[in-house]
Amino acid sequence: MHSNRHARHQSRIRSLLTGLLATVLPWQAGAGLPDEDTAQWTLQEESGSIRIYTAPVEDSSFRAFKAVGVLDAPIENIMAVMVTPESCLEWAHNCAEARAVGDGSFHDRLAYSATDMPWPVSDRDYVLRLTTEGEQSTGQIIVRMSAVPEQMEDESGRVRVDESDTLYRFTPEGDKTRMVWLQHTDPKGALPGWLVNSLLVDIPLKSMEALEETANYDHYQGFELVWDEQGSLANVLPPSPQRGDDDASAR
Repeated sequence: MHSNRHARHQSRIRSLLTGLLATVLPWQAGAGLPDEDTAQWTLQEESGSIRIYTAPVEDSSFRAFKAVGVLDAPIENIMAVMVTPESCLEWAHNCAEARAVGDGSFHDRLAYSATDMPWPVSDRDYVLRLTTEGEQSTGQIIVRMSAVPEQMEDESGRVRVDESDTLYRFTPEGDKTRMVWLQHTDPKGALPGWLVNSLLVDIPLKSMEALEETANYDHYQGFELVWDEQGSLANVLPPSPQRGDDDASAR
Protein backbone atom coordinates (compact mmCIF):
# COMPACT_ATOMS: atom_id res chain seq x y z
CA MET A 1 0.00 0.00 0.00
CA HIS A 2 2.82 2.33 0.88
CA SER A 3 4.54 1.54 -2.43
CA ASN A 4 1.31 2.34 -4.32
CA ARG A 5 1.06 5.74 -2.65
CA HIS A 6 4.72 6.36 -3.41
CA ALA A 7 4.22 5.40 -7.07
CA ARG A 8 1.18 7.71 -7.37
CA HIS A 9 3.17 10.51 -5.74
CA GLN A 10 6.03 10.04 -8.20
CA SER A 11 3.55 9.96 -11.08
CA ARG A 12 2.01 13.27 -9.96
CA ILE A 13 5.48 14.84 -9.69
CA ARG A 14 6.39 13.64 -13.18
CA SER A 15 3.14 15.05 -14.56
CA LEU A 16 3.76 18.38 -12.86
CA LEU A 17 7.33 18.57 -14.16
CA THR A 18 6.18 17.66 -17.66
CA GLY A 19 3.63 20.48 -17.59
CA LEU A 20 6.18 22.94 -16.30
CA LEU A 21 8.74 21.98 -18.92
CA ALA A 22 6.16 22.25 -21.69
CA THR A 23 5.46 25.78 -20.52
CA VAL A 24 9.00 26.92 -19.77
CA LEU A 25 11.25 25.31 -22.35
CA PRO A 26 9.85 27.15 -25.41
CA TRP A 27 10.31 30.34 -23.41
CA GLN A 28 14.00 30.21 -22.72
CA ALA A 29 15.10 33.82 -23.26
CA GLY A 30 15.87 34.44 -26.90
CA ALA A 31 16.14 30.71 -27.59
CA GLY A 32 16.08 31.27 -31.36
CA LEU A 33 18.49 34.21 -31.41
CA PRO A 34 22.27 34.38 -31.85
CA ASP A 35 24.25 35.51 -28.82
CA GLU A 36 24.26 39.29 -28.60
CA ASP A 37 28.06 39.42 -28.50
CA THR A 38 28.92 36.74 -31.04
CA ALA A 39 31.67 37.60 -33.52
CA GLN A 40 29.37 36.48 -36.34
CA TRP A 41 27.51 39.79 -36.41
CA THR A 42 28.39 41.72 -39.59
CA LEU A 43 27.75 45.45 -39.88
CA GLN A 44 25.33 46.15 -42.74
CA GLU A 45 24.23 49.75 -42.27
CA GLU A 46 25.00 52.78 -40.14
CA SER A 47 22.75 55.82 -39.95
CA GLY A 48 23.17 58.47 -37.25
CA SER A 49 23.45 56.61 -33.95
CA ILE A 50 21.85 53.43 -35.33
CA ARG A 51 23.91 50.44 -36.48
CA ILE A 52 22.40 47.36 -38.13
CA TYR A 53 24.14 43.97 -38.08
CA THR A 54 23.16 40.54 -39.41
CA ALA A 55 24.29 37.05 -38.43
CA PRO A 56 23.54 33.49 -39.55
CA VAL A 57 21.18 31.33 -37.51
CA GLU A 58 21.75 27.62 -37.14
CA ASP A 59 19.33 25.46 -39.17
CA SER A 60 17.77 28.49 -40.85
CA SER A 61 18.19 29.97 -44.32
CA PHE A 62 17.27 33.40 -42.95
CA ARG A 63 19.70 35.61 -41.06
CA ALA A 64 18.99 37.42 -37.80
CA PHE A 65 19.49 41.14 -37.33
CA LYS A 66 20.77 43.21 -34.44
CA ALA A 67 20.08 46.92 -34.25
CA VAL A 68 21.83 49.16 -31.73
CA GLY A 69 21.22 52.85 -31.23
CA VAL A 70 20.55 55.69 -28.82
CA LEU A 71 17.09 57.20 -29.18
CA ASP A 72 16.43 60.82 -28.28
CA ALA A 73 13.55 60.03 -25.92
CA PRO A 74 13.41 59.04 -22.23
CA ILE A 75 12.78 55.41 -21.38
CA GLU A 76 9.37 56.26 -19.87
CA ASN A 77 8.20 57.49 -23.28
CA ILE A 78 9.68 54.49 -25.07
CA MET A 79 7.89 52.10 -22.72
CA ALA A 80 4.64 54.03 -23.10
CA VAL A 81 4.83 53.15 -26.79
CA MET A 82 5.84 49.55 -26.17
CA VAL A 83 2.91 48.77 -23.85
CA THR A 84 0.39 50.16 -26.36
CA PRO A 85 -0.30 47.39 -28.91
CA GLU A 86 -1.82 49.73 -31.49
CA SER A 87 1.35 51.85 -31.49
CA CYS A 88 2.80 49.32 -33.94
CA LEU A 89 0.98 51.27 -36.66
CA GLU A 90 2.90 54.41 -35.67
CA TRP A 91 6.44 53.08 -35.60
CA ALA A 92 6.95 49.48 -36.79
CA HIS A 93 7.92 49.43 -40.47
CA ASN A 94 5.09 48.10 -42.69
CA CYS A 95 2.83 47.31 -39.72
CA ALA A 96 -0.72 47.10 -41.09
CA GLU A 97 -2.69 45.94 -38.05
CA ALA A 98 -2.05 45.44 -34.34
CA ARG A 99 -4.11 44.68 -31.26
CA ALA A 100 -4.02 42.94 -27.91
CA VAL A 101 -5.31 39.36 -27.71
CA GLY A 102 -7.11 38.16 -24.59
CA ASP A 103 -6.58 39.56 -21.13
CA GLY A 104 -2.99 38.74 -20.18
CA SER A 105 -0.96 40.83 -17.78
CA PHE A 106 1.72 43.48 -17.93
CA HIS A 107 4.44 40.84 -17.60
CA ASP A 108 2.96 38.20 -19.92
CA ARG A 109 0.46 38.92 -22.68
CA LEU A 110 -0.54 38.11 -26.26
CA ALA A 111 -0.77 40.40 -29.27
CA TYR A 112 -1.69 40.12 -32.94
CA SER A 113 0.03 42.05 -35.71
CA ALA A 114 0.10 42.00 -39.50
CA THR A 115 2.76 43.20 -41.93
CA ASP A 116 2.29 44.58 -45.43
CA MET A 117 4.55 42.95 -47.99
CA PRO A 118 5.27 44.37 -51.46
CA TRP A 119 3.31 42.83 -54.33
CA PRO A 120 3.25 40.02 -55.37
CA VAL A 121 4.34 38.66 -51.96
CA SER A 122 1.50 37.76 -49.58
CA ASP A 123 1.11 39.76 -46.38
CA ARG A 124 2.23 38.08 -43.15
CA ASP A 125 0.64 38.02 -39.72
CA TYR A 126 1.78 37.03 -36.24
CA VAL A 127 0.36 35.95 -32.92
CA LEU A 128 2.99 36.91 -30.38
CA ARG A 129 3.62 36.24 -26.73
CA LEU A 130 5.29 39.19 -24.99
CA THR A 131 7.06 39.18 -21.65
CA THR A 132 8.42 42.28 -19.92
CA GLU A 133 10.91 42.57 -17.08
CA GLY A 134 13.03 45.35 -15.63
CA GLU A 135 15.48 46.09 -12.85
CA GLN A 136 15.34 49.37 -10.97
CA SER A 137 19.01 49.12 -9.95
CA THR A 138 20.17 49.37 -13.57
CA GLY A 139 17.05 50.90 -15.12
CA GLN A 140 17.27 48.24 -17.83
CA ILE A 141 14.03 46.85 -19.30
CA ILE A 142 13.79 43.79 -21.55
CA VAL A 143 10.82 42.89 -23.75
CA ARG A 144 10.79 39.46 -25.42
CA MET A 145 8.44 38.28 -28.14
CA SER A 146 7.97 34.86 -29.71
CA ALA A 147 5.48 33.55 -32.23
CA VAL A 148 2.70 31.38 -30.78
CA PRO A 149 0.53 30.78 -33.87
CA GLU A 150 -1.66 28.17 -32.17
CA GLN A 151 -3.06 30.78 -29.74
CA MET A 152 -5.40 32.26 -32.35
CA GLU A 153 -7.29 30.85 -35.32
CA ASP A 154 -5.98 31.87 -38.72
CA GLU A 155 -8.88 33.56 -40.50
CA SER A 156 -7.14 36.58 -42.03
CA GLY A 157 -6.10 35.15 -45.38
CA ARG A 158 -2.53 36.25 -44.61
CA VAL A 159 0.42 33.87 -44.24
CA ARG A 160 0.74 33.02 -40.53
CA VAL A 161 4.35 33.21 -39.30
CA ASP A 162 5.14 30.42 -36.85
CA GLU A 163 8.85 31.02 -36.18
CA SER A 164 9.87 34.41 -34.83
CA ASP A 165 11.94 35.51 -31.83
CA THR A 166 12.61 39.09 -30.77
CA LEU A 167 14.41 40.76 -27.89
CA TYR A 168 14.30 44.48 -27.08
CA ARG A 169 16.72 45.78 -24.46
CA PHE A 170 16.20 49.38 -23.25
CA THR A 171 18.67 51.18 -20.98
CA PRO A 172 18.29 54.81 -19.85
CA GLU A 173 21.10 57.21 -20.69
CA GLY A 174 20.00 60.48 -19.12
CA ASP A 175 17.04 61.76 -21.13
CA LYS A 176 17.83 59.32 -23.93
CA THR A 177 17.44 55.56 -24.27
CA ARG A 178 19.90 53.01 -25.57
CA MET A 179 18.08 50.32 -27.54
CA VAL A 180 19.33 46.90 -28.59
CA TRP A 181 16.99 44.93 -30.86
CA LEU A 182 17.63 41.31 -31.86
CA GLN A 183 15.27 39.46 -34.15
CA HIS A 184 15.09 36.31 -36.21
CA THR A 185 12.01 35.45 -38.27
CA ASP A 186 11.27 32.72 -40.78
CA PRO A 187 8.66 34.45 -42.96
CA LYS A 188 7.53 31.15 -44.55
CA GLY A 189 7.16 30.59 -48.25
CA ALA A 190 9.44 31.47 -51.15
CA LEU A 191 10.65 35.06 -50.92
CA PRO A 192 13.04 36.78 -53.34
CA GLY A 193 16.53 37.26 -51.95
CA TRP A 194 16.54 41.00 -52.62
CA LEU A 195 13.41 41.42 -50.48
CA VAL A 196 14.74 39.39 -47.56
CA ASN A 197 18.06 41.24 -47.56
CA SER A 198 16.42 44.67 -47.75
CA LEU A 199 13.99 43.89 -44.93
CA LEU A 200 16.83 42.87 -42.61
CA VAL A 201 18.04 46.47 -42.78
CA ASP A 202 14.87 48.45 -43.53
CA ILE A 203 12.75 46.99 -40.72
CA PRO A 204 15.04 47.86 -37.78
CA LEU A 205 16.45 51.10 -39.24
CA LYS A 206 13.15 52.68 -40.27
CA SER A 207 11.36 51.35 -37.20
CA MET A 208 13.89 52.74 -34.72
CA GLU A 209 13.86 56.12 -36.43
CA ALA A 210 10.06 56.12 -36.24
CA LEU A 211 10.06 54.90 -32.63
CA GLU A 212 12.20 57.86 -31.61
CA GLU A 213 9.73 60.24 -33.27
CA THR A 214 6.65 58.43 -31.95
CA ALA A 215 7.93 58.39 -28.36
CA ASN A 216 7.96 62.19 -28.41
CA TYR A 217 4.30 62.51 -29.43
CA ASP A 218 2.14 64.25 -26.83
CA HIS A 219 0.04 61.15 -26.07
CA TYR A 220 3.12 59.25 -24.89
CA GLN A 221 4.25 61.93 -22.42
CA GLY A 222 4.00 61.70 -18.65
CA PHE A 223 3.96 57.91 -18.28
CA GLU A 224 5.46 56.44 -15.11
CA LEU A 225 7.52 53.31 -14.50
CA VAL A 226 6.25 51.53 -11.37
CA TRP A 227 8.71 49.37 -9.40
CA ASP A 228 7.80 46.84 -6.72
CA GLU A 229 9.50 46.40 -3.33
CA GLN A 230 12.07 44.04 -4.86
CA GLY A 231 13.06 46.64 -7.44
CA SER A 232 11.42 44.82 -10.35
CA LEU A 233 9.32 46.59 -12.97
CA ALA A 234 5.66 46.15 -12.03
CA ASN A 235 3.88 48.33 -14.57
CA VAL A 236 3.95 51.33 -16.90
CA LEU A 237 1.15 53.73 -16.03
CA PRO A 238 -0.31 56.65 -17.99
CA PRO A 239 -0.45 60.11 -16.46
CA SER A 240 -2.85 60.40 -13.55
CA PRO A 241 -5.63 62.98 -14.18
CA GLN A 242 -5.71 63.64 -10.45
CA ARG A 243 -1.97 64.28 -10.37
CA GLY A 244 -2.36 66.66 -13.28
CA ASP A 245 -5.17 68.53 -11.53
CA ASP A 246 -3.10 68.83 -8.36
CA ASP A 247 -0.14 70.17 -10.32
CA ALA A 248 -2.35 72.72 -12.03
CA SER A 249 -3.88 73.93 -8.79
CA ALA A 250 -0.44 74.22 -7.22
CA ARG A 251 0.59 76.61 -9.97
